[in-house]
Amino acid sequence: MNATASLSVTTGPIHVGDDVCDSDLAQFLDTTSGATPFHSAAWGRAIEQACGHRWHMLGARDAAGRLVGVLPLHHIRSRLFGTALVSSGFAVDGGILVSDQSAIMPLAVAAIELADDLGVANIELRGGECPTGWALDSESHLGFVRALAADSEAELLATPKRHRAEVRKALANPLDVAIGRGAADRDAHFATYATSVRNLGTPVFPKQLFAAVLDQFGDAADILTVRHGGKAVASVLSLYWQGAVMPYWGGGSREARALRANERMYFSLMEHGRQRGMARFDFGRSKAGSGPAAYKRNWGFDAEPLCYARWSRTGVVRDMNPTSGKYQLMVRAWKRLPLPIANRIGPFIARQLG
Repeated sequence: MNATASLSVTTGPIHVGDDVCDSDLAQFLDTTSGATPFHSAAWGRAIEQACGHRWHMLGARDAAGRLVGVLPLHHIRSRLFGTALVSSGFAVDGGILVSDQSAIMPLAVAAIELADDLGVANIELRGGECPTGWALDSESHLGFVRALAADSEAELLATPKRHRAEVRKALANPLDVAIGRGAADRDAHFATYATSVRNLGTPVFPKQLFAAVLDQFGDAADILTVRHGGKAVASVLSLYWQGAVMPYWGGGSREARALRANERMYFSLMEHGRQRGMARFDFGRSKAGSGPAAYKRNWGFDAEPLCYARWSRTGVVRDMNPTSGKYQLMVRAWKRLPLPIANRIGPFIARQLG
């Protein structure tokens, strides 16, 4: 598709029964620094399966045919929010990943050529290498990762004193923790997460998205749920990737705050991750200056800026920022929706966000 002296760039969905390409990708991700679950075939398939956004994988190979770079892209088609190629759909990372820096620009050019072929005016890269000449943003989003402590007591001591007191209160409360992947776990997670995001004024993702991620990742994903008196009050779906536990979709009910259920949830997840042999806790991304970013700092996590890159043929990019003024009226209205109505129409909207 495009070439330099030592690299040829090819594009195409590598998941259509192509075991050789799947194996190449898995080996590349296992051996390349910076790889995330959002670069994986499991993530690409889950998004395509649950939301219908076609998954394309660009691969850069050296003269010997070895994979030296990848760029996964989901073709997001939305009447509400516009069309774009996004790396990766519904992810916080998944941009250009290379083992050879000379592969960055061929992959970026290949992405533009794919956008031309599909009639797409915008490309959004979340994390990864930032191509020269693209619009870059390294100020709006922050990542939070730190090492897990040796045991639960050490984890408490690693938590700043003020928040440590909140965690101790959570541990003293009559809360039960369950971990699983079955139907009951999935139902509890969806009910809790849907309530949480409605209260924040945003539509919930389709239930089949959570199911597809769990099914595609297998034992590398599970759900931890906190209950009070038998009722789920907090729940999180997590991924386990190359030594890191990654709480990804989590939320709590209105009762969770008084019960410190979220503190119990994340502290229990740290313990569970340690038992699974994980060495790091990846708290994900948050917008700079936001409440979630402050909450993660309260746990003792340092913020690292994330680089996002955009290309636009027209110069007009999609506005997907929920804090944008154009969405504030919708956010306020959504908070007042009865939960059954929000859960009925929310997935139709959320699957278009990408």
